[in-house]
Order: sequence, then structure tokens, then C-alpha cells
Amino acid sequence: MVRFLIRAGIFLGTAALALLLIALLVPGAKLSVAGFIVAVVVFAVAQSLLAPLADKLTREHAPALIGGVGLVSTFVALLIASLFPGGLVITGIGSWVLATVIGWVVTALGSWLLPKVFLKAKPAKR
Repeated sequence: MVRFLIRAGIFLGTAALALLLIALLVPGAKLSVAGFIVAVVVFAVAQSLLAPLADKLTREHAPALIGGVGLVSTFVALLIASLFPGGLVITGIGSWVLATVIGWVVTALGSWLLPKVFLKAKPAKR
């Protein structure tokens, strides 16, 4: 249970960092203070549900597209998060592309590196 909570915290933290960087670095992207929490939770939940689904569908039906699964799930998660009023707003095709890449890089690196720091290997059973 503790490991699950740590993983959830890591995922929410990387989602928050990704959205903050998107708001700071992407022209045409805005994130309101009031809608920040909602945008983070919606983005994190959407991405955590979409990534495994997209991966499974891609492996079954289009194995050549496996490399793009993370980008597609990040884009869809950003799209869903932007549907909630008062939170994330992204305008322009270039802004959507840049926001997707930044969001994907931040969440991918965070979900790959941070568990190595915060989750030690389980002790071997004797």
C-alpha cells in the first residue's frame, strides 16, 4: 500500500511539474492558479488510464507505432485536462505539439527515475 501511495505521489508530482513547465515554456498555454489542482489530477488520471490502454491496443493492432504511444496518451490527457473550465488552456497547433512533447518528456523521465530514488528494491524473502 505504501508503494502504491509513493507511486501515486510521484505520478501527481510529475504531472504537476509537466503542467507548470508547459505553462511557463509554451506560448499559447495558460494554467490558472485556481484550476491547477484540477488540471493536475485530471491530467494524471487520464494519462495513467490512457497509457496502458494505448500500449495494449498498439501492440495488438499496430506494433510499428509503439514508440508514439506515450506521445498520443500525453496529448489525449492534455486534451481532456483542457476540457475542464478554469484550468489548462492551450491554443494553436504548435503549442499543442510543444506541450505534448514537454509533458511526455517530464512524465516519462519522472516515472522512470523517481521510483529508483524513492522505492528501494523489496528485500528478498528468506
